[in-house]
Amino acid sequence: MIPASDFIDSCKTHGLTLWTGVPCSYLKPFINYVIDAPDLRYVGATNEGDAVGIAAGADLGGQRSVVMFQNSGFGNTVNPLTSLNMIFKVPTLVITTLRGEPGGAHDEPQHELMGQITGGLFDLMQIPWAYFPTEVADIEPLMARAVAHMTENRTPFGLIMRKDSVADYKLQTKAAPKPIAAATVEPWGPQASYPTRREVLAMIQAKVHPTDAIVATTGFTGRALYALDDRASQLYMVGSMGCASSFGLGLAVAQPQRRVVVLDGDGAALMRLGALATIGYERPENLIHVLLDNEVHDSTGGQSTVSHSVDLAGVASACGYPTVVRAHSLAEAEAAFVHAKGLTFIHVKTAPGEKGDLPRPKETPVQVIDRMRAWIKETQ
Repeated sequence: MIPASDFIDSCKTHGLTLWTGVPCSYLKPFINYVIDAPDLRYVGATNEGDAVGIAAGADLGGQRSVVMFQNSGFGNTVNPLTSLNMIFKVPTLVITTLRGEPGGAHDEPQHELMGQITGGLFDLMQIPWAYFPTEVADIEPLMARAVAHMTENRTPFGLIMRKDSVADYKLQTKAAPKPIAAATVEPWGPQASYPTRREVLAMIQAKVHPTDAIVATTGFTGRALYALDDRASQLYMVGSMGCASSFGLGLAVAQPQRRVVVLDGDGAALMRLGALATIGYERPENLIHVLLDNEVHDSTGGQSTVSHSVDLAGVASACGYPTVVRAHSLAEAEAAFVHAKGLTFIHVKTAPGEKGDLPRPKETPVQVIDRMRAWIKETQ
């Protein structure tokens, strides 16, 4: 058994300063210690996959991160780990607990199968892993190995934590609850017509600041943005459905002096709706969340989403976004974007469909993120 401080100090030595995840009793000492530490940042996620997205965005912004969760939630991370981290080559230290360890302490029945296959999941995703250290002398050699892999291969490294690996640490401070911002949201009024996706994206490209970073959700949104004007300041998500907003949050936390614009879709937002609660609590002053809502999954054949029966602007307000705007026209969307101050949610209804075949980026995901890393350094 090791003190939480010893492992966390080693992480700090290697530049890992942002921690995000979902609690497990095995992880309690880490979470408590990080929350108490004045030089570390803990972002509590509503979902393990969201935590992976937050960490990936922070890494792009220059802040190395640690993701931690219970292995019963490991399945929630498979999509972003395989289609975000592994495809874009984003390294993250992943700590998962080993609940239901075969031959270990008695545990709840829901952990039985996952306890048997936790290591196999890392293997299947081609992510190297090791058991979490239980002796102080083993911390630095293992961290050196993990960091060397993440630096050289730019992919995640996993640590599987058995029960009683870390000594207890009691939380000294308590997070102050943040009152709901209670943004005033005007109700939807009649709309004669909807702007197209490309019209909204073209407006945003025309109005962004030179140092604004743009994160576009997967599907037609990213491809249409690319078709209009490919820029080094734009990241086109692939896979990672619903993770654009969490990724944008991580980037905004790591780059507080830079405005981050997330271009989301209704299907993607609904898939990970809990991310809005995390963003609303963290309330980064430099994040603009634009939701392009055409009420269909456009890139997969136009199947209906359920956004027509969900008040997504109301959800954002209830989650703590201090400014929420329903844009009834392209002009209203432009006014909301141009005058946005602080965390802002702009809900724009758009017409479904796309004219012609949308091109896919000629650049690989690694080339897209590498040039964005270089652009971020150049525009600090």
